Amino acid sequence: MSTMNENPLDILPEVLLTASAVLGLLLGSWLPRHRQWLVGLLAAVAAGAGIVASALAAVRPDLTAFGGAFTVDPVSNTSRIVVLGTLLLVLALFASPFRAHPRESETHVLLQLSALGALMMAGTQDLLLLAAGYLLASIPAYTLAGFRKDGPGTEAALKYYVTGALLGVLMLAGITVLYAAGRGTGYPALASSLSRAPDGLVSAGAVGLLAGVLFKAGAVPAHFWVPDAVQGSSRPVAAFLTTIPKIGALAALLRLGEGVLAPSGMPWAVGVAAVAAASMTLGNLAAFFQDDVKRLLAYSTISQVGYLLMPVAVAGRSALATPALLFYAAAYAVTNLGAFAVVCALPRATRLADYRGLAHRRPLLAASLVVCLLGLVGTPPTAVFVGKLEAFTAAFDGGYTWLAVLAAANTVASLFYYLRWIVPAVSRGDGAALATGDRSARGVAYASALFSLGLGLAAGAVLPALGA
Repeated sequence: MSTMNENPLDILPEVLLTASAVLGLLLGSWLPRHRQWLVGLLAAVAAGAGIVASALAAVRPDLTAFGGAFTVDPVSNTSRIVVLGTLLLVLALFASPFRAHPRESETHVLLQLSALGALMMAGTQDLLLLAAGYLLASIPAYTLAGFRKDGPGTEAALKYYVTGALLGVLMLAGITVLYAAGRGTGYPALASSLSRAPDGLVSAGAVGLLAGVLFKAGAVPAHFWVPDAVQGSSRPVAAFLTTIPKIGALAALLRLGEGVLAPSGMPWAVGVAAVAAASMTLGNLAAFFQDDVKRLLAYSTISQVGYLLMPVAVAGRSALATPALLFYAAAYAVTNLGAFAVVCALPRATRLADYRGLAHRRPLLAASLVVCLLGLVGTPPTAVFVGKLEAFTAAFDGGYTWLAVLAAANTVASLFYYLRWIVPAVSRGDGAALATGDRSARGVAYASALFSLGLGLAAGAVLPALGA
C-alpha cells in the first residue's frame, strides 16, 4: 500500500450507502404508503453516486484507512462497482412487486444494509471487520428471505438463518483460534506471524473461518441453504441472495488467500481447489434433474461458485488470479441477474414446461433468457465466456491443470440442463403461463443480456484495467 489515510471520504461509497439506509428508514416512518417509493429512489441515487466515487477512487493510488482495517485497491473498487451496479438492477426488480407494500421502505433499507456488508467483506483487511461484514450481509438477508410471511418464505428464512448462525459461530471460533496463533487480527500482521505458528492451530482456525465465508458464497459444503432459500423466497429476493453476497465473500476469500493463508504454509490451494471441484460438480449434478426454474438456478449458482473459486485457489501463485476473479464476478452477477429477471417477469411460469412458446409470445424476453443461460454456460461472446477463459488460464498458470480440465468437463455437462430450459422457450406452445405485467423486470432482463454481451465484447479494454 502506498499511503495511509484516516479520511472517511476514502470509504465514500460505503458512507453513502449507510447514510441512505439510515435516512430511508427515517423517511419510511413518515411517508404515506403510496410515497414510499422515494426510499427506493434514494437508494438508487446512493448506489449510482457510489459507483461514480468508486470509479474516481480507482484512478488514485491504493491506500488503507482506519488503522489498516480497510483497503482501497482494485479488488475493493471493482467489488464496489459490481455490487452497487447489481444493487441498482435489484432495486428495479423490487420496484413493481413491492410498490405500496406495507414494508416497502424497510425492503430497500435491508437491501442496502446487506449490500453494505458485502462491501465491507470485499475491502476488509482485518478479521474482526470481516466478521462484522459477515453479520451485516447476513442478518438483513435472513429477514428478506422470509419477508412474505407465508409457509415457503418462513421455511426459507429459517433454514437460511439456522445454517448461517451455525457457520457464523464456526467462523468466530476460527477467528479466535487465528488470533491466538497470530497474536493479531490484521492481515499484514497475521501474514508474518502465522508462518511461525503451529500448523495444526492455523489449519483449525482457517477451516472455521472459511466455513462462514463459504456460506456467504454458497459453496460446497456450506451450500445446503441455497436451493431451499431461493425456492421459498420471493423471486426478487432470490435474485439478490444469489448475486450480491457472493461478490463480497469471493473478494474476501481472495484477500485471505493472497495475504494471509497461502503464505502461512497451510495447504490453502489444495483445500480451495477441492471446494471448487466439489461445488461445480455437485451443483451441476443436482441441476440436471430440476424442473422448478428457481431451484434449477439455485443449483446453477452453486456450480458457478465452483468456477469462481478457481482463481481463488491459485491466489498468490498466479498473477492472473485477481483480474480473472474480478472480471468473472462481474460477468456472473449481471448474467445470473438477467436470468432471474426473466423469472421475475413471468410470475406464473414456475416449471420448465411453462416456458413453452415464450419465443412466440415474448420474443425479446426469450432472447434475453437464451443469452443469459448460454452466457452461464460460457458461450462466446458473452462476458462469462471471457471470465471462464481467464479462470482456466489462471488455474493453468498456478499449476492446477486438473482443476481446469474438470471445470471444462463440467461446463460441457452444464449445457444439458440449460438446454432443458432453452428448448421449451424457443418451441411452439400455447403460452398459458406467460402473462406478464412487470415492465421493470423485463427492462432488467433486456439490460442484463445486453450488458453481458457488451462486457464480453469489451473484455479487451476492461481486463487491462483490472491488471490482466
